[in-house]
Amino acid sequence: MGPGSAPTARPDGPLPAQTVPLILEVGPNEDYALLDSGDGEKLEQYGPYRIRRPEGQAIWARALPAAEWEAADAVFTGDTDEEGMGRWRFPAAALGETWPMRHDGIDYLGRFTSFRHVGVFPEQASHWADMETRIKAANRPVRVLNLFGYTGLASLVAARAGAEVTHVDASKKAITWARENQEVARLADRPIRWICEDAAKFVEREVRRGKRYDIILLDPPAYGRGPKGEVWQLFEHLPSMVANCRAILSDKPIALVLTAYSIRASFFAIHALMRDACAGLGGRVESGELVIREKAAGRALSTSLFSRWVRA
Repeated sequence: MGPGSAPTARPDGPLPAQTVPLILEVGPNEDYALLDSGDGEKLEQYGPYRIRRPEGQAIWARALPAAEWEAADAVFTGDTDEEGMGRWRFPAAALGETWPMRHDGIDYLGRFTSFRHVGVFPEQASHWADMETRIKAANRPVRVLNLFGYTGLASLVAARAGAEVTHVDASKKAITWARENQEVARLADRPIRWICEDAAKFVEREVRRGKRYDIILLDPPAYGRGPKGEVWQLFEHLPSMVANCRAILSDKPIALVLTAYSIRASFFAIHALMRDACAGLGGRVESGELVIREKAAGRALSTSLFSRWVRA
């Protein structure tokens, strides 16, 4: 078994209230839009660029004519698995590796990666907006831990709202990109601690150190490797990870947010896990799916499952 995979005891105390299912939706805006989807692909607008990528959930027919799809500035080719290797084709003109993007007034860099990602998951905006509201409403110093933080948009939103942020990711490349985004966003003066480390090991150490956080964001991959070859398997390691996150919540916790991508499971599975882990905390566990509302035909494209405990 990998790190943190030992069985965990079920906490005592009454279970939190619950809301299921909760569908959190992101619609088209000036920064991002899902233009169309279907036939295993999606067509998106990221700032100035129209991007075409594989999308296994889009099992319906496309709504826009072929000419609209063929007008894409960038097309991902190669392996269609979520983490599969591939490359980008630029039909009209060669584009640089990065380009300027914006989310809710925060500037950052989009990037064409070999894993078909571009550095942001727009559907997470629902979580970011809720977190920002809660940080501002707290009227006190708030400590945020962003685990598997990737390119740092959530960290930047939290820092802009006034929180002290600890950002953890196992990829040096992602940490470099995230720090670059902090500069681009003109938030270099905000307190963000960037840590390149295996997230599970980091949390285990924080438990031993007695460190505490008011908000914890947990966005693990289905499968991954740490900087020293540590193996992460979602179903094997998630229970102890959630338990350790519960252990480092502060005396006045605000939220614990879990998002799960690329897994074949019901949100009820992670809902039960989160509700058990947060027994005795009061508050509420809300679980469901993150979706993006399509511009062409108004369909909802499901992107991920989520479960979050929030202070009522």
